[in-house]
Amino acid sequence: MRFESIASGSSGNCIYVGSDTTHLLMDVGISRKRTVDALHDLDLDLRDIDGIFITHEHSDHISGLPMIAKKSQMPIYATRGTIEAILRSDKCKEIDPERFVAIRPDEKVTVKDMQIDPMRISHDAADPVGYRIYYGRQKACVCTDLGCYTDYTVECLKNSDILLLESNHDVNMLQVGRYPYPLKRRILGDRGHLSNMASGQLLSRVLNDHMKGIYLGHLSHENNLPELAFETVRVEILSSEADYRPEDLPILVADRKKPSALLEI
Repeated sequence: MRFESIASGSSGNCIYVGSDTTHLLMDVGISRKRTVDALHDLDLDLRDIDGIFITHEHSDHISGLPMIAKKSQMPIYATRGTIEAILRSDKCKEIDPERFVAIRPDEKVTVKDMQIDPMRISHDAADPVGYRIYYGRQKACVCTDLGCYTDYTVECLKNSDILLLESNHDVNMLQVGRYPYPLKRRILGDRGHLSNMASGQLLSRVLNDHMKGIYLGHLSHENNLPELAFETVRVEILSSEADYRPEDLPILVADRKKPSALLEI
């Protein structure tokens, strides 16, 4: 399995996951050019992509979809509610509805030699999901844009080899920042975004001995810093009952504007 965060943040999200024969994108919230350039660095092109899996319809996850759909023919997977919300968007109204494949949480989809299992998340979108991706016994998870987590979330993320987990904001930075109060309330709510502290607490519950890579992703440009996200998560792991030392874990902060380190297992 190969995994690369092409872009991760409030300004755009796109992730590549693949094997020798299967190549997938999770969200396309950046321009077609940036997506193509990142794929070229992986010795791939858009015509090599076997499918795009969309987490939800917010613009930082689908802004590149209209042009990519116009220039290529791969299927687009999303929940029924997300598909309907995308097709209501003026920017996406020209996408052929037949391009979409409806999926459901906890019902696996097979694309060649990979399986994709959507998981429910709590976010203020039509029908949002995260994704568990399987290649043989290997497992990667993409879990961002969730205001809170439950035991269900923990069970979904357990036994991951690779995990990209939201670490969106520092609560103090958000509270004293320039965002209007309604937006602050939305972000802090159960259908908003996961804070650095909550991310560390969730991560502490899903750590395992075979984790090859942990990305902290979807950082806010206004209300977070990469160093702060990393340190807050590290402190939460140290203070938890998890029998792991943060310095021994492969924790990375996914870059907002450029591809992060490619992981191969």
